Amino acid sequence: MIYLNLEFVIENIGGLDKVSMEKAQKHWLSIAKPLFSLGKLEKLITHISGIKGSEKFSIEKKALVVMCSDNGVVEEGVTQTGRDITAVVTGNFARGLTSVCIMSEIAGVDLFPIDIGVAVDVPNITDKNLKVAYGTNNIAKGPAMTMEQAISAIEVGINKVIELKNNGYDIIATGEMGIGNTATSSAVASVLLDRPVETVTGKGAGLTAEGLQKKIKVIKKAIEVNNPDKSNPLEVLAKVGGFDIAGLVGVFIGGAFCRLPVVIDGFISAVSALVAKRICPDSLDFFIPSHISKEPAGKLVLDELGLSPIIMADMCLGEGTGAVTLMPLLDMAYGVYDKMHTFQNWNCDEVYHILE
Repeated sequence: MIYLNLEFVIENIGGLDKVSMEKAQKHWLSIAKPLFSLGKLEKLITHISGIKGSEKFSIEKKALVVMCSDNGVVEEGVTQTGRDITAVVTGNFARGLTSVCIMSEIAGVDLFPIDIGVAVDVPNITDKNLKVAYGTNNIAKGPAMTMEQAISAIEVGINKVIELKNNGYDIIATGEMGIGNTATSSAVASVLLDRPVETVTGKGAGLTAEGLQKKIKVIKKAIEVNNPDKSNPLEVLAKVGGFDIAGLVGVFIGGAFCRLPVVIDGFISAVSALVAKRICPDSLDFFIPSHISKEPAGKLVLDELGLSPIIMADMCLGEGTGAVTLMPLLDMAYGVYDKMHTFQNWNCDEVYHILE
């Protein structure tokens, strides 16, 4: 497979097919049901028609890409668990033992975990061609990664989506695994949204109130030490982000290049989408929202992207669970769109007779 670089991909991203979207909207209006009664789901199906370039399309073959990486900032004590958990959970993806594995099986989603930066090699997962490094550096002491590493991680995501497209996948969900990644995501969000660290930082996986204050203090220090330029999203990513975030940035940009809808999961995935949009504004048209994270900045990031969540379930598990949860809803909505009778082909006289 030809390996495509970030610059080439960005230069070759088109926009939505407005003609297909207009046809989809007209078809919804013709379906024999109350107008607009499926709400946001109708809009999503119409949007996907614009992504696909056709009013009739398939979303049958689904993939979840989970980017797995360790974060050096964990050594500052900003998490409830140690970094070794990242490798354990990453390995469990291959054994079908995580929450999203079970949910993906039920939803008909194929799971693709990628070791993009776990601190150790993970049996049955690690591919040295996809691994950028063995975890990031501690952002409280300096940049998380070099600019070259950030670009490499993005390109891992881009080329994974191209591979999936070539293998017939119709839609991509995004997920991540990495102890400490709510800290890095909060740092990126604080800089790009120009919001105080306190506003965008939550407890992650169960920190105490005292632990949260320590986490906020460390993130503030990281931003002060690295002084990232908020007008340069790639620099922000490299200085205070993580390899998992960078890999997902590539998935979002790769989805736009391949004209595949890419489903945002929770806070970390949404931050990745925000970085992707700042690097490549045209990529935004190919993002699909799923749910709203319980993390404080979950809504702030979606608002910045101009996206409205479909699911309000107070989920904060990560791994792509929210994105996978959306898939059956999309299947049902498309089923109505594709199979429901229209007013034109319905025998209205027969219906009226039944109702009498």
